Amino acid sequence: MTATPTLELRGVDKSFGPVQVLHDVGFRAHAGEVTALVGDNGAGKSTLVKCIGGIHPFDSGDYLFEGRPVQVHSPREAAALGVEIVYQDLALCDNLDIVQNMFLGRERRSGLILDEATMEEMAAETLAGLSVRTVTSVRQRVSSLSGGQRQTVAIAKAVLWNSKLVVLDEPTAALGVAQTAQVLELVRRLADNGLTVVLISHNLNDVFAVSDRIAVLHLGRTAAQVRTGDVTHAQVVELITAGRSGDLGPATTNGATT
Repeated sequence: MTATPTLELRGVDKSFGPVQVLHDVGFRAHAGEVTALVGDNGAGKSTLVKCIGGIHPFDSGDYLFEGRPVQVHSPREAAALGVEIVYQDLALCDNLDIVQNMFLGRERRSGLILDEATMEEMAAETLAGLSVRTVTSVRQRVSSLSGGQRQTVAIAKAVLWNSKLVVLDEPTAALGVAQTAQVLELVRRLADNGLTVVLISHNLNDVFAVSDRIAVLHLGRTAAQVRTGDVTHAQVVELITAGRSGDLGPATTNGATT
């Protein structure tokens, strides 16, 4: 883990009309780690992720990427930094195959025609680099894939573009036990390969299985950010539901313990 976080947010505020969704939020994510972002429904997780991805601008606050302040006003600008977000709906096209999905909107061309051979090779290399063995052919249509395989393709699509930070929104939602285990193994492998991974999940078993740190949002505020090994399930549940647990809480951590 590097001393400088890949992503650091300081004092982030965001309102929609009269409703303030984020209040002075702080957040950090380091390379080589999985940082879980947890909170109850309405805690502000989705809004924070959309701000990270350039969909919503901050009202105020600092966005630091690899230690330098940046301005992110669009998903294209976020992608240029190396930020890729895999949303819960995956944004895959069932009628296209794996290669076509992974390069959708970023197709490689040779003159006026698509360079199918290069795209197929890059897709296969990316899946192999992630040790994905459940996909038999990169020319399979996405409609023929299982839920776990679809999640795998969406994650591979995100890391294909030399990304540095990958945000995964509920990657194991609606998956069976075996598929969940495969996806969690892939999530852990991303961090072990040096990427910065942010995992959003309601499943605390998944969070404790793969994360290095846990950041908790409560009613739009950072309740705490702690090392996973330093807290229990019960403490995280208290932070999610009440905004504090014993010594852990905004009054003592200022939203970001180390």
